[in-house]
Amino acid sequence: MHTPPRFGRSLLPLWSLDPAATYLNHGTVGATPLAVLAAQAALRDEIERHPARMLLREITPIGVQGQPGGAGPDGRPRQRLRAAAAAVAPWLGVTGDDLVFVANATTGANAVLSSFRLAAGDEVLVTNRTYGGVARAAAHHAARAGATVCTTALPFPGADAAALVAAVEAALTPRTRLAVLDHVSPETALLMPLAEMAAVCRARGVAVLADGAHAPGAVPVDIPSLGVDFYAANLHKWAFAPRSCAVLWAAPARRDDLHPTVTSWGSGLGWHAEFDWVGTSDPTPYLCAPAGLAFIDEALGGREALWAHNHGLAWRSAERLCERWNLPWLTPRRMVGSMVSVPLPPALGHGAAAATALKDWLLFEHSIEAQILAIDEALWWRISAQAYNDDEDIERVASVIDSRLRGG
Repeated sequence: MHTPPRFGRSLLPLWSLDPAATYLNHGTVGATPLAVLAAQAALRDEIERHPARMLLREITPIGVQGQPGGAGPDGRPRQRLRAAAAAVAPWLGVTGDDLVFVANATTGANAVLSSFRLAAGDEVLVTNRTYGGVARAAAHHAARAGATVCTTALPFPGADAAALVAAVEAALTPRTRLAVLDHVSPETALLMPLAEMAAVCRARGVAVLADGAHAPGAVPVDIPSLGVDFYAANLHKWAFAPRSCAVLWAAPARRDDLHPTVTSWGSGLGWHAEFDWVGTSDPTPYLCAPAGLAFIDEALGGREALWAHNHGLAWRSAERLCERWNLPWLTPRRMVGSMVSVPLPPALGHGAAAATALKDWLLFEHSIEAQILAIDEALWWRISAQAYNDDEDIERVASVIDSRLRGG
């Protein structure tokens, strides 16, 4: 049993974050704890003492020319990458054999989209909330096959789970082959009813690629219970791995046809071999993923304590800010995890240019890093509630925004 720490700015010394700044944008690129960076530095030092042995023999047994790498003292090949996957897997409800590492969730999505067999006339379903990079990738790969990307509009704000599921179901056609669905929506920050959306797709014979970029470490994740075919998720955001680190999961029946976007020596040797060795790169973010998860357990009192803090701060902030600015708050609590998107007063402007201007003003004039988004032209503040944040951070940003409303 871990004693929960006192969350908030008192924990900032565990990160390299500037203590003079207010950082409320953890969800964008993460922030790696000092303990994890130290583990990564030690591992890099170990690699540099004998790079070829480490990279070609101990980290993965693929080696070069598709031959197994060297063995350890017990005669068995060293597979540190596979060991790291096995350590991460329980957090996702799977086994290490079910996972491969990729640079980021977009890389994982591209691997699926480039491998998925589409034909002329087929359709790929995305939503108007799909992450822009993934939506562009879907369009690119569909076009190469003569297929079409169809976009369905998900209601926001005020939508409940049933309305979101109904929107996906209504967009499916006899030509839909693959649906790209979020676990946590990157803009609206909604915790989506992914299992229910996947179920309506599965009933129509439509495969599902789930984008879990904001899920591991932020909300409980049990991939098998979601009923999806593919799941790509970042670990360098909420799971505290070094950048860039993500995992890709595929249902067993989908793995033989799944290939990385880079073909190298592992080609034809199975999906582990193909993804584990895509050429010389820095493997330390992957190998340090278990250290990021251990940081949650050892320094932050465990995942339940962290989630309780993050969710509580996000929900409390949304209610208070909407009351403060006399704006409606329509999001159901069950759809809020560690992030929440809060409407901003219309007097601050509309559209992407206004969002960028406000975001830059907060950063460069007030040392506040906050994610300001234009969602359907209206401005929203996506609050990423992390262990090092507290109510004082929210109040500081709100007060600065109030000053802008007053013309300050």
